Order: sequence, then structure tokens, then C-alpha cells
Amino acid sequence: MEMDYKALGERIAKRRRVLNLTQDEVAESTGLSNNYISNIENNHSIPSIETLMKLCEALNTTPDYLLLGTAKYVDDNLKDQITERIKLCDDRKLKLIDHFISWVIDETL
Repeated sequence: MEMDYKALGERIAKRRRVLNLTQDEVAESTGLSNNYISNIENNHSIPSIETLMKLCEALNTTPDYLLLGTAKYVDDNLKDQITERIKLCDDRKLKLIDHFISWVIDETL
């Protein structure tokens, strides 16, 4: 399996934007330079495993998301809160939630 470094950089940039972080903020929290973060996001540099792990920590995500585009974890507290709130919804609201979830999954930032 060949690694798609362009997609990796795009996922890093997307996750950073979702968290409303600048490249400077990610650079500061990882101990990397702003230019290096930019180079990774723009597929001009390939991050090491150590760098990838620093980025995962700074972006509060997992390597599987950055490398493959899939996340295999959900914060258990958040999952429980959402589950409890969904239990309070009637059928009309459940349909609206379903549409919203579908929109979020299909949305590209």
C-alpha cells in the first residue's frame, strides 16, 4: 500500500481548520516550525513517525485519521452525552438529526 502524502497533508490542514488553529499555533504546540507545517500540508515534506505523533497530539486526533482518513475512536463522554440527548428526540427530530449527520459526513472543509 502506497502512502498518499497529498491526502495526509490535506487531512492535517482540514483538522487544523476544524479546530480553528493556525499553522503557527500547531507549530508552537509541536515544537516544529511554521514552514515545516506548511510544507507537510502542501505535500512538500514527508513527516516522520515522531512528527506525525506530535501532530496527532496537537490536533487531538489519531494516526489512522491522518494516514487513512478514518477515525476509530470517539470520546466516550461525548458519545454518551449524544446518546442520552438522542433518546429525548421524537421521530421528526430523529429524522432531522439523521439528515444533519449525513450532511456533516459528506461535507468537505
